Amino acid sequence: MISGVVVLATTGSLTDTAKTYRAIFRGAGLNWFFKVGDNSIGLPFSHARVWFPWNTNDIASTAASNLEQTLILWTALALTGLAVAFAFRCGLFNIGGNGQYLAGSIAAVLIATELPHAVGLPGPLLAIVTILGAMLAGAALAGIAGLLKGTVGAHEVITTIMLNWIVVWVGSYFFDIGGPFQTHAAGAAGAVPSSADVPDGAKLGVFWGDPLLQGVHVGLFVAFAALIVYALTLNRTTLGYEVRAVGHNAEAARYGGINVARNYFVAMAIAGMFAGLAGAVDVLGWEYRVDVTTIQGTNVGFIGIAVALLGRNRALGVGLAALLFAALQTGTASRNLDPSIFAPGVGSSLAVIIQGLVVLFVGADVLILVALGWLRRTRPRRVQA
Repeated sequence: MISGVVVLATTGSLTDTAKTYRAIFRGAGLNWFFKVGDNSIGLPFSHARVWFPWNTNDIASTAASNLEQTLILWTALALTGLAVAFAFRCGLFNIGGNGQYLAGSIAAVLIATELPHAVGLPGPLLAIVTILGAMLAGAALAGIAGLLKGTVGAHEVITTIMLNWIVVWVGSYFFDIGGPFQTHAAGAAGAVPSSADVPDGAKLGVFWGDPLLQGVHVGLFVAFAALIVYALTLNRTTLGYEVRAVGHNAEAARYGGINVARNYFVAMAIAGMFAGLAGAVDVLGWEYRVDVTTIQGTNVGFIGIAVALLGRNRALGVGLAALLFAALQTGTASRNLDPSIFAPGVGSSLAVIIQGLVVLFVGADVLILVALGWLRRTRPRRVQA
């Protein structure tokens, strides 16, 4: 509702406000789901086809194209949201999701481009090794913050922020002009300094859309699997129990025999694995390279904080919140909004405003509880005769 007030103040009328929200909805491609009919879809690993309500062969329409972009962004936001959420469940505020995402991206492009020269792995195996290496890079970076928290009590917010900047400038050194891994190979992004392109064999397959136009890659299923792994780990394993116990009350968990310092390290390392996985699937799924502009300008990991907060750190909530923010990012692109109603330069700001409002109002319940507690303590008590 508050975001509607912002849009109303920008557009000047309720009619134009409604048109703006309709344009955002269509720009995100969500209107594709309303085109229900008698269609079919192929089953994986077979030639069989079964009934499906939506036409997946419709890849040329604007709705399908917009939805493809939304789903690609959803994949990264869901994974970075899990990176923040898992740390939250252990009582840690992981601000470093963006740096861990970049660490995974950098590790992925270095492994995919350098390892074939030394080992000569086949494409599918190279993709697996690349993803595992990127997850390890994200885990190592986040593990530093967890280790410092568990051993010397360094606050994870401070350490993860510093680690974010370390990754940004190390990555910039790697791929800037004259850097050790900078290249002008065919396919590099014009005059922007960048890495070499990952080999075709290591790229994730596109199962919907045109590969030349950033179709939806199989990393989408990786993100779905990560949501399931997240839920099972927290709710069905001993590790998950210990992580949740430390998150509820670290001192009580320590008294109960749980190694709090170890859980801080493990929780942050697992969180970093999710973020590193996001970086790997983006590099292998549609970016295919890392350049200086991406390193210094990406904010996927920071949006993951809002995703985790809105999703209440639960798998289903994170998945739905990631869809909301992905739709906002895609739907507010300048090409989707009528410039006569909504200024193109303000569209991206609208998404940021809504994200900020989400964080504000999700945290409002905590402020309300604190205020109620304060009122309860300060309220004068009746003296009984």
